[in-house]
Amino acid sequence: MSAQVELLIAADHPAFAGHFPGTPILPGVVLLDEVLHALMLASGQPLESCQINAVKFLSPLKPGESAVIDYETQANGAIRFDVLAGIRKIVTGSIVLNPLS
Repeated sequence: MSAQVELLIAADHPAFAGHFPGTPILPGVVLLDEVLHALMLASGQPLESCQINAVKFLSPLKPGESAVIDYETQANGAIRFDVLAGIRKIVTGSIVLNPLS
């Protein structure tokens, strides 16, 4: 199954202030956390943990940019995702979500 979810990061998110002054970009750890949270909401299940199989940061996300997460659940249960700002790929990766038992 493939789907898409909007990724909303406020332009005044506190992470932009110190990363980097004068040329702000969203730190990768914050972006990944937002992706995991969005995928958790999309799955409809609270998570105990997740396994990150691979993540590649390709381009920065700047304040005020809108982005979407394109994702697809693989046969093995992994979720393959791409974060896009327009046609520009920001990050790509694969994770396995572990729901609370």
